Amino acid sequence: MSVLPLRTVPRPTYRRPLNVAQADVPSAAKRLVMHARELIELAAIVSAHGPVLIRGSQPLSPSGVEQYWTASKCRLDRWGHSLKSFSDASETTDHAGRQAHWPVIRGVLEEILTGEILTRTWTAVLCAYDRQHGSPEAGPIVRSVLVGHLEARHRVLTLLVGGRTIDAEQAVKLNHLRRRCERWSDLLIGYLSGLHEVSEFAADPQRARDFAEDLQYRGNLRGGRHAWPLVLASLRSAFRQRLAVPSPNADLNARIASSILCCFQPELFDSTGIFRSLWLWRLCNVTHDAVGMIEELLALEEPLPQGNMPTSAHSSNRLRRFGK
Repeated sequence: MSVLPLRTVPRPTYRRPLNVAQADVPSAAKRLVMHARELIELAAIVSAHGPVLIRGSQPLSPSGVEQYWTASKCRLDRWGHSLKSFSDASETTDHAGRQAHWPVIRGVLEEILTGEILTRTWTAVLCAYDRQHGSPEAGPIVRSVLVGHLEARHRVLTLLVGGRTIDAEQAVKLNHLRRRCERWSDLLIGYLSGLHEVSEFAADPQRARDFAEDLQYRGNLRGGRHAWPLVLASLRSAFRQRLAVPSPNADLNARIASSILCCFQPELFDSTGIFRSLWLWRLCNVTHDAVGMIEELLALEEPLPQGNMPTSAHSSNRLRRFGK
């Protein structure tokens, strides 16, 4: 059975605002991990607060965008290695051997399917942000991550229909999970469709547009402001007991989540809970950006050798170069 390889996105040339050692990251942030279930809840937060980010004048965090690309690329590489190892082992082992590997690979498959909700939603938000501000900077970056994620998803579907590597009962459960994730992705993207046309990032664009019309209608009804909290409660309930524990890439999940949250205002964070812990990562990224801007301003006052480009000119194109 042939398995499509994951596309390798070439790492772009990107100058960090500040070269900060890993030791400078708070110890609590280093230990932070996130289950795939929590990334689903984050996708809902991104959808709910996305319109504020899209319409606002706050610039995106270069450190946050870089971290999102880097952590996502690392997670894609891990997924590709895990899927290949499982596929190779399935060709040489019997049913008992495949069952022994199942608890590990199950977490990977679920992580790929459920993580697609956040990847699609964040891609829609940043592409809408670029359109709103007339500057395609972050869009190419998140699109490249989405392409890699969809190729990983394709490999999961290839395993499901193979008929030999995964038991029929488990394949049916994973297919139900896939369909549930697709519907929730379309709903969250539908919530963003009132600002810009982002249905292209949905699993089913027409269904996303239908959700957008339904949400708009319900929002105009008396008591419609309560519709979205009910949606969030339903989302939590839909995935609460259906995912493996723990997630195999919980460390990278936390890095991806922190990179997204640092693009939002601090009011988004609760005083307690996992997203409050991600505040530590957000402080690091915002500090890196601020110090990098100060260095660039100071560099403008220094005489430059003949033919050298000012540092600020490099900085203005960071995100554009990063997406190439």
